Amino acid sequence: MTDTNPQKAILVTGSTSGIGQAIAKKFAALGYDVAVNGFEPEADVAAAVADISKGATGQVAYFQADLGAGAAGFDLVNAVIAKFGRLDVLVNNAGVQKVAPIDELPPEDWDRIRAISLDSAFHCIRAALPGMKARKAGRIINISSAHGLRASPFKSAYVATKHGVIGLTKTVALEVAEMGITCNAICPGYVWTPLVERQLNDQAKTHNMSPEDVIRNIMLAPQPTKQFVQPEEIAELSAYLASDWARSITGTSISIDGGWTAK
Repeated sequence: MTDTNPQKAILVTGSTSGIGQAIAKKFAALGYDVAVNGFEPEADVAAAVADISKGATGQVAYFQADLGAGAAGFDLVNAVIAKFGRLDVLVNNAGVQKVAPIDELPPEDWDRIRAISLDSAFHCIRAALPGMKARKAGRIINISSAHGLRASPFKSAYVATKHGVIGLTKTVALEVAEMGITCNAICPGYVWTPLVERQLNDQAKTHNMSPEDVIRNIMLAPQPTKQFVQPEEIAELSAYLASDWARSITGTSISIDGGWTAK
């Protein structure tokens, strides 16, 4: 199939802050049409969308969707395609966290973490693939975690779903390996984002530590560099994986974790 429209489009789920916002901003600067996604009303994320739009040459549009609600991801992708006419890059980034012993974790928290971190990736991928297959080109990037490769206590739902994301990544990559489509997972260590910042009080309570001790003795303890990964580092890696130079990288999980999984 001849691609007569060179303008490419990307959807980044969960892109109103943190890693997702950095990725969306990077691709906007690269000239993509960018679909920004969050569960908040558009008025509440106007500042984030405006930040992403700085320097953009393509369109930047906000799509409100609660990806914890059933097959909302499927409808989200179709809305993006209806707006931009295509979807070339899908970044499944949306995720939530809950820190608690497994016997104290409310089942509704388990269900919501799984729905947002894993189920939504499935629904978005199944909606994105038909167009990618028709063009014989596409990039799917799933944001997993170092916790997709290693476990930590008190994070049962998060660890389980991030392991699941890696399994999904491998399966999709094998299914579309001959179709010009790649599917990879990025596995960050601790990235300084609002999500991590919000964990501080939960972690401090669970471990009976001060927030400062949580940062030093819990969060950065497994990262030999003793530094938080920055969201922009994830954005740069995403841009590379979306490029033609990364066409032979598929089905893999790339760690960007300050050496955490080297141990």
